[in-house]
Amino acid sequence: MAYIGNTPADKFQTLQKQSFTTSATDTYTLDYAVTNPQDLALFINNVRQNPNDAYTVSGTTLTLSSAITGSDTMYAVFLGRAVETVAPAIGSVTNSMLANSSITLNGSAVSLGGSATVGGDNTPYVVARPNGNQTISSSTWTTVSLGTEILDSDNAFSSNTFTVPSGKAGKYLISYSVRDLATTKAVTIQTTIAIDGTRDNVPLQDWNFDPDYEAKIFTTSNTIIKDLSVGEAVTLQHYALTNGGSPQIREFGTYLSIMRIIT
Repeated sequence: MAYIGNTPADKFQTLQKQSFTTSATDTYTLDYAVTNPQDLALFINNVRQNPNDAYTVSGTTLTLSSAITGSDTMYAVFLGRAVETVAPAIGSVTNSMLANSSITLNGSAVSLGGSATVGGDNTPYVVARPNGNQTISSSTWTTVSLGTEILDSDNAFSSNTFTVPSGKAGKYLISYSVRDLATTKAVTIQTTIAIDGTRDNVPLQDWNFDPDYEAKIFTTSNTIIKDLSVGEAVTLQHYALTNGGSPQIREFGTYLSIMRIIT
């Protein structure tokens, strides 16, 4: 491949450095053989020493002009020994050398080399259904009895009620269905959820029938996304108006599913 100008570098040269464990002695062993003190830059307590005057070398033996102590620090840089690699040395490339020194995660800048937590678990989540049929009164809003917990990640469901646990406020995906059996002709069927006992701010599934309509089994269902705060309680509620007899919520076809959405 031909280049215009200088050929791009595909290798990096790095001088080798050796740090010593010091003690009350004047002789140390080098990692690499050195023939001339000028080829070795020696630092004691971060002060560079004068070759020949402060130290001499012979092969891998380093001899100081006077002993140092264990509290001193000492390291050497092998000036005549550059190692060529295809990757730069650790710490030799800084953020300022990069076209982009940070990335953005969830709207926040994260410096390269830093760390960040992305995503998380969609908890809490709950799925519950009845453990039998439930007979209710006509023309009365009734909390649906959900005696069988299929899933309950945070033990947040009890007594037919899901309560938002501490630290788990946020947007929730809520899905529900109620299957109703009218013992006689049904006029109105309604199903919704209540938050802290209030139904007014929640979408309502509503079926109205002609009083002479002969159908008796109806299913109302819905899926919504709702902002919930810590401590808010969610129940599934059903209303049936019939022109005689008592409506019945059927076990199969009735459920409540709640899951927090990671945003």
